[in-house]
Amino acid sequence: MHRYTKRTLILEILTVIVALALMIPFFFLVNLAFKGDTDAFLSPAVAPPKPPTLSAFADAWAGTPTGNIPLGLLNSVIVTAGSLVVLIALGSLAAFTITRIPGRLSSALYVLFLVGIILPFLLGLVPLYVVMRQLGLVGTLPGMIILYSGLLMPLSVFLYTGFTRSLPREYEEAAQVDGSSSLQTFVRIIFPLLRPATGTVAILAGLIIWNDFFTALIFLIGSRNATLPVVIYGFVGQNVSAWNVIFAGIILSMIPVLLLYLFAQRKFIQGFAGGIKS
Repeated sequence: MHRYTKRTLILEILTVIVALALMIPFFFLVNLAFKGDTDAFLSPAVAPPKPPTLSAFADAWAGTPTGNIPLGLLNSVIVTAGSLVVLIALGSLAAFTITRIPGRLSSALYVLFLVGIILPFLLGLVPLYVVMRQLGLVGTLPGMIILYSGLLMPLSVFLYTGFTRSLPREYEEAAQVDGSSSLQTFVRIIFPLLRPATGTVAILAGLIIWNDFFTALIFLIGSRNATLPVVIYGFVGQNVSAWNVIFAGIILSMIPVLLLYLFAQRKFIQGFAGGIKS
């Protein structure tokens, strides 16, 4: 049994202090979001709203002529879900193929995907934009799904490869004895065993896509297919910005992710821990 010592007390106090310090930005976010327009401009950021109002949330939900929260939410869900389907399906299959190829080809392919993680995306931004514009993919949801799938595929393959290498090959050999093809073996035997890695890919890639602003701004600005970060950016004015409306939009964009985490908290933790251990 562990004894409660002074060191434990000090660690608990430090933990509480750090937690409170991390909550300071969130306090300003919530505090300003519940202020009216006049109160937000005239009162200090630390002052409580007088009185609290939901007008900023209503304005954020209504949006601007170029986009609104409901439409941006729908676009973000479509882009994130579509990209994750491609990343999980192709990433797991590619990782399985890499780990089962004999010889140096396997190592060469693995290093090639690692290079894709290391190289910055900005190096190819201009030619990529030109190619996507010529293909008619700029400003479209399918174009963003293809773009994010390509950008994050090295990360997906990297995570899946580490986990696939730890799987014993006896499962595959038994399935092949029963007459299963390589694809049938992967779908029925291997992929269900990759749930921890799938959880890790879904968490990391999903958060990156959902919160991404720069890429969506470049490829979706001015279109009706803007995702949530771009829609919220539309609230920023050239001369005056309604920060209470902007912060209210940020809170609305956080709600889906928080609800998903609360409902699937255990699965997320298991998947993340399992993927890291691999």
